[in-house]
Amino acid sequence: MGVLAIDAGTTGVTALVVTEDGRIEARGYAEFAQHFPEPGWVEHAPEDIWQATLAACQTALDQASTPPRCVGLTNQRETAVLWDRRSLAAPRRAVVWQDRRSSGVCARLREAGHEPRVTELTGLRLDPYFTGTKLTWLAENDPVPGNPAIGTVDSYLVARLTGGARHVTDPSNASRTLLYDIVAGTWSEELCDLFGVPMDALPELVPNWGEIGRTDPDAFLGLDLPISGLAGDQQAALFGQTCFSPGDVKCTYGTGSFILVNTGDQITRSDAGLLTTVAWQDPAGTRTYALEGAIFVTGAAVQWLRDGLGILDTAAESEAVARSVPDSGGVVFVPALTGLGAPHWDPEARGTILGLTRGTTRAHLVRATLEAIAFEVRDIVETMEVTVLKADGGGSANDLLMQLQADQLGIPVERPVIQETTALGAAFLAGLGTGVWSSVEELRKTWHLDRRFDPGQGDGAAYDRWQRAVERSRAWA
Repeated sequence: MGVLAIDAGTTGVTALVVTEDGRIEARGYAEFAQHFPEPGWVEHAPEDIWQATLAACQTALDQASTPPRCVGLTNQRETAVLWDRRSLAAPRRAVVWQDRRSSGVCARLREAGHEPRVTELTGLRLDPYFTGTKLTWLAENDPVPGNPAIGTVDSYLVARLTGGARHVTDPSNASRTLLYDIVAGTWSEELCDLFGVPMDALPELVPNWGEIGRTDPDAFLGLDLPISGLAGDQQAALFGQTCFSPGDVKCTYGTGSFILVNTGDQITRSDAGLLTTVAWQDPAGTRTYALEGAIFVTGAAVQWLRDGLGILDTAAESEAVARSVPDSGGVVFVPALTGLGAPHWDPEARGTILGLTRGTTRAHLVRATLEAIAFEVRDIVETMEVTVLKADGGGSANDLLMQLQADQLGIPVERPVIQETTALGAAFLAGLGTGVWSSVEELRKTWHLDRRFDPGQGDGAAYDRWQRAVERSRAWA
């Protein structure tokens, strides 16, 4: 019997049925609407996420040979969701991780001297990216009456899957909220007071695998199954890439790109703009940690070329268009469309295109976009000790991007056969929680190489231009 894995991403929900030997037997996908009510604001309707979840799961289940044994869930992190505990209706749209409206809250708290203490407790920094500042903004500017449940997308979906029986989250998601003490492994009363968040509205903390709850057949497609795996999407991808040893590194190329390195059971602090985060916690309570570099816009930049500018028909077309020119013709694109994440952390940066001439074509801009992704990842990986980078996510299917990445890093980039490692990680966690797999050693055997990209000659001049362009994009707003 397989495992049903739900990956509730930023633009849509993917559902996979994963077999015991780690193959994908069935797949479903459903998009949901993106809302941009003000510049820098990004919102999702929670009901849309739930309906996309039902649709994607039904499609996958219709293709599967047998009913699944259990359910694993992974999700876009940091997004703030509020809902009524009884009706499960959401009184307002969710504030998405990309949303920058709480930059003023961050500046105020930073000026008051709170950032060192916040970083000490959470491993994070004061940035609109994280859930806590979004909740502060909502409390001050758009308060919801009553006592709604507060959580991230995982908590909301578990509530829907269980018919409201469970209000939970796991340490990997909790450690992205600015409300969780990464040393104590608990919600912090001090932080909840600072951000004005009622502790009794927050979800119960549960391990990343084990029986977390059961699906309600009346709510979820007639299924009564254990929910036995739960993790934020980037930690799930680390697990799906079988990065179980300290020093293992992966980069997921999705809407944004996220580089995580496993640091074992030790909390490692970074002086280079990286975040300290919980990777996962086993049922015995042992936590594995990671350092993370978060890039907000990579695949979303290609999506913007397609939807915003109309110069691509599909995202997949970007590789062929970029290959039609030998280089970017001196064009540099800094895709700071929602500010800059690691290692710069500038919410006031904005997207910048430099080096345009009369000879610039759409192909030059498309190639500059792929180069920007490789440069952004290089900015982070150079702060780590990395010998091989494991790549996954939709962007990793772009062979040109992967070769540009290897050339810029000067190390091999390895792409696995299964690139949907976020959902795969959710499946692995759920299967580990129900005995489908007995150990992480057994899971390692399911990882298979698709292609290895060895480094060639990187364009050092292009990277120098990139660094100059980043400085020009900063503090624009």
